[in-house]
Amino acid sequence: MTVCQEPPVGWTNLSRKCKGAVFVLAVLLFCPQERESLCQEEQIGKARQLPDLVEIVTLDSTVKLDIRYATENNFMKRPMYAQARAFLQRSAAEALIRAHLKLRAIGYGLLIFDGYRPWSVTKKFWDETPPQKRAFVADPDKGSKHNRGCAVDLSLYDLKTGKEVEMPSAYDEFTERAAPDYAGGTEAQREARDLLRSAMEREGFLVNPNEWWHFDYKDWEKYEVLDVKFEEIDEKIKDQK
Repeated sequence: MTVCQEPPVGWTNLSRKCKGAVFVLAVLLFCPQERESLCQEEQIGKARQLPDLVEIVTLDSTVKLDIRYATENNFMKRPMYAQARAFLQRSAAEALIRAHLKLRAIGYGLLIFDGYRPWSVTKKFWDETPPQKRAFVADPDKGSKHNRGCAVDLSLYDLKTGKEVEMPSAYDEFTERAAPDYAGGTEAQREARDLLRSAMEREGFLVNPNEWWHFDYKDWEKYEVLDVKFEEIDEKIKDQK
């Protein structure tokens, strides 16, 4: 971009605000790269929202938890969380509760395995998963939708028995049976899987192509990747108030 040695006629009579406007206009008109950068920064600024993580069970205590990563019953074979809790961004959590209430009307409830996941845990998953199985874990360089508080792993439970409903595969089973369109298993298992998917997608979630239990909320791009431990979230929420 060429810089004038002397200001053009009339420039010195313009106010500082007007000069700034003229400069921005010049950049937009004559500097394609700078124009693209300015537009991208503006879009990013519009897209990002402050985190508003809420604990799911505080919205409805009839949602059941089975936080596997707080136990040894997971593919890492050790506890990854210090607390058995599940959080989502508020808009995603409220959509989840709407799905739960509609399922309750027909005899089922939601069983949560995982929600918001700190980035450092995702990094451990990636580092310790064999390359041939990494389609089932998120790349920490990109950050996951779990890290943004906009993904949830879940299943159904039967209101009458309180037991988990059988699906075509187990949770975190890294096989073809985990796919949401897997044609095997029993008819009852496929019907339960499809019921869960239908209930979640009506409320703005999208199923993961490799995992019937994993659903991403539609607004996930609006949130930043977070690496806050569960035990620190309460303090973060207090600081924001």
